[in-house]
Amino acid sequence: MSEPSRLLLKLGQRLFVNEAEWIAFCDCLIHPQPLYPCILWRDTKPDDSPFALEPALFWQPEFIDRLALGQQPGKHPWHDRGAFYCLDFSSVFAISPLLQLSPPVECIIDVCAAPGGKSIFAWRVLHPHLLLSNEVIGKRTGALISNLKRCHISPSVVLSMDSKILAQEIPNTAQVVLVDAPCSGQSLIAKGGKAPGCFHPVTIKNNANRQKRILANSAQLVAGQGYLLYMTCTYSPEENEQVAEWFLERFPHFQAVAVPHLSDYQSYLTRLPAYRLFPQSGLGAGAFTILLQNTLDEPARNLPPDFLERRRGQKL
Repeated sequence: MSEPSRLLLKLGQRLFVNEAEWIAFCDCLIHPQPLYPCILWRDTKPDDSPFALEPALFWQPEFIDRLALGQQPGKHPWHDRGAFYCLDFSSVFAISPLLQLSPPVECIIDVCAAPGGKSIFAWRVLHPHLLLSNEVIGKRTGALISNLKRCHISPSVVLSMDSKILAQEIPNTAQVVLVDAPCSGQSLIAKGGKAPGCFHPVTIKNNANRQKRILANSAQLVAGQGYLLYMTCTYSPEENEQVAEWFLERFPHFQAVAVPHLSDYQSYLTRLPAYRLFPQSGLGAGAFTILLQNTLDEPARNLPPDFLERRRGQKL
């Protein structure tokens, strides 16, 4: 992209009141800059890192390292042994509300799990007795299975089920449910990738409708007093704040939960405690996140005894 399209300019002006901010935002998409590599250590990280590191943010968990530009952790032999997982710091930002929850938890369900980074983060933080990593798109399950196996994430099971079927078969079973929702993928451009049509209103509307369906189904998986974490890697308010507001109107027994360590990233597009990372921050390509809690007191249900046997999941 050599210059901002009309739709990109319009989006930038909606997202930022300050002209300098929306110009900087658009420039990051027109001229993508290298992003700092980031790794998640599966176990205690070594005292002497094999990589050059960037300074840690005050809220950054000890098992996350931001690496200096030019580092190639994926080529290090420890990667193949599963010592760490490579991810964008935007993903760390989006999943970081889990840091304020208390481990261990009985069950975590990651509804849109591939390629697996957020499942691994949740496993690392909350030590679940069972992690169900679900990916409905068949061609993406291979990478999910490979990453969870490589990093020795256990006990975990990979599923490939539509969120509606999950809600019907195992309602109210999870203390934590993750929804990294399929979206228009606008932040891919900040990584130097392509996302054709990602700023078009029809693309955005179709994605927002899909997100609402997945989120509504996922809400039924959350046990009383449990949490639902909604995330995207896109910028459009229709796929972020507006989906969250729609959800809370539809499911009034959920409430949005403040995440103090992200207070500097509060979205001013909503009164809800919802948080945004933009590419001009220099931390990552961008993300949206909001933590929601089921306020009902009903106890969690057990998984049906034959559920895992009936489903063609891959036990790890």
